[in-house]
Amino acid sequence: MNTAWTQRVADIQSFKVMDLLKRAKELDAQGFDVVHMEAGEPDFATAAPVAEAAKRAIDEGMTQYTAAAGIMPLRETIARWYQQRYGLEISPQRIIVTSGASGALLMVFSLLAEQGRSFMMTDPGYPCNRQFLRLIEARGQLVPVGPEQNYQLTPELINQHWNEATAGVLLASPSNPTGAVVKRDELAAIAQTVREKQGHLVVDELYHGLTYGFDAPSILELDDNAFVLNSFSKYFGMTGWRLGWMVVPEVAVPEVEKLAQNLFISPCTVSQYAALAAFEPETLTILEQRRLAFEQRRDLLVSGLRELGFGIPVTPEGAFYVYADASHLTDNTFDYCWSLLEDDHVACTPGLDFGNNHAEKFIRFSYTTGVERIELALERLGKRING
Repeated sequence: MNTAWTQRVADIQSFKVMDLLKRAKELDAQGFDVVHMEAGEPDFATAAPVAEAAKRAIDEGMTQYTAAAGIMPLRETIARWYQQRYGLEISPQRIIVTSGASGALLMVFSLLAEQGRSFMMTDPGYPCNRQFLRLIEARGQLVPVGPEQNYQLTPELINQHWNEATAGVLLASPSNPTGAVVKRDELAAIAQTVREKQGHLVVDELYHGLTYGFDAPSILELDDNAFVLNSFSKYFGMTGWRLGWMVVPEVAVPEVEKLAQNLFISPCTVSQYAALAAFEPETLTILEQRRLAFEQRRDLLVSGLRELGFGIPVTPEGAFYVYADASHLTDNTFDYCWSLLEDDHVACTPGLDFGNNHAEKFIRFSYTTGVERIELALERLGKRING
């Protein structure tokens, strides 16, 4: 068998949290009680109104291909969501329903990043972003950030690191793995800086709806030419349904639609009809209750980790992650996380998954599991640390 795989595939690194999850599931199957704090997947089942809508769609035979950009009723519903939540009038034509946010990322980078060009992004940051860029022969331009920048890019950093190869900037607010949110004034300043550089601005708003004590602003309130990515996986709790969307400038719609036709044919039909119910008042009530539960979990986990000596200089304001400095325990969190899984049955993600910036010091804990399970994880950590 010829195993001369392409160099682009050889260069793409595994998504380490998925390796950990695979092993954690094996331990589950062997009867071990693993506390799962590794994956960015809420433990709540998809809200009942959404599941019921999917069943109706199947019963009514809604199982064939749709338009590549998604069914118009869903695009119109998402447009109304922007009006209700942000006061924005967005044409449904500008909304492209995608096969998860991953499908949106592949298309937006394919549209905006030529071979050899780069997109500026934070280190630490979501690891698959740079892998998508490598796949299309572009690259992620990783900029180290820390608590002094609230783990986000700033206009000063963009100016400092911009070069001839830079095609644009990718922001994530709230971000994975740090839960950091870009405030409105800073978001406006970043948009202005990217415009001055004549670059593209792409903003990952996947965790909108999961902020605590305030609502995050959308970049579209400040820059109508930005590209926005969102997903039904996080706030809407539909991870396995593999559905997302992007909002693009009107001039980009035909090109993105062309990509969608060729790469995906169409998003999952049943998921689209199910997602129509995600915006119903009954569903939103459920989702807001879950947001409150996430906030309670965050407060418990942050407090507990700090008591155990983990460094968390900035309390995460959104998403469902805590990015904690574990340098008081180890100088190799990759091995530490694997040991923690095998020996103590606590699954969490090493910083190496998210970049190179002091990655060996950090661990990402996901508070997507219940309070009792978080308490159990803290208890096991305490026994490991204190004996």
